[in-house]
Amino acid sequence: MIDLSGVHKAFGANRVLRGVDLSLPKGQSMVIIGGSGTGKSVLLKCVLGLVVPDQGRITVDGQDVTTGDRDAFLARFGMLFQGAALFDSMRVWENVAFRLLRGPGRLPKDQAREIAVEKLRRVGLKPQVADLYPAELSGGMQKRVGLARAIAANPEIIFFDEPTTGLDPIMSGVINTLIRDIVVEMGVTAMTITHDMTSVRAIADRVAMLHDGMIRWTGPVAEMDQAADPYLQQFIHGRADGPIESVR
Repeated sequence: MIDLSGVHKAFGANRVLRGVDLSLPKGQSMVIIGGSGTGKSVLLKCVLGLVVPDQGRITVDGQDVTTGDRDAFLARFGMLFQGAALFDSMRVWENVAFRLLRGPGRLPKDQAREIAVEKLRRVGLKPQVADLYPAELSGGMQKRVGLARAIAANPEIIFFDEPTTGLDPIMSGVINTLIRDIVVEMGVTAMTITHDMTSVRAIADRVAMLHDGMIRWTGPVAEMDQAADPYLQQFIHGRADGPIESVR
């Protein structure tokens, strides 16, 4: 579904991606791990076509991400942002229905609200939440609203950017379960960026580790703990000593 071949991206002298090769099969959940500043978010933006690679090729379902109808291309994606990224001035249901009200094939307001309430129900929120504003919600509830918005238009591909950041362990577990259930239920292709190894084990079919602008290791999540790569082992076990330099 998503294929990256020899992808490079630099910002001035900062070479962020240095030849990324990665393939994500349709209907599977890929989690990309790696330290801060290793290029995970840049990689995601390249797939979306928001950042143009300096070299290499990225295709989604065989289509080059830099060509074709941008609106139709982006309509295939859903996105859960790291901080939920809800619009403060809009009610919850308007946030969830944002694309339905403004995107291609926009829906009447009452129909969009009905879908929004149903998506809120799918992530465990009651209908009365729909008319609240984001500031009236807890962090966990805001994250669920963000997830409802990500699935509102029934996308083929969903990106999750640090889905459990800032949440307590119980709410993180709730979000992980919701993500896994929704990915399986909808049959979507999912790509997640996270530092949370609990999330990795809960939602991944496959894992890829990005380090120094390249994929150090990729494979099924079931093989991650037995992998021989020292960079991967240091990262997943949170060890201070190893080939990944840490600030002391």
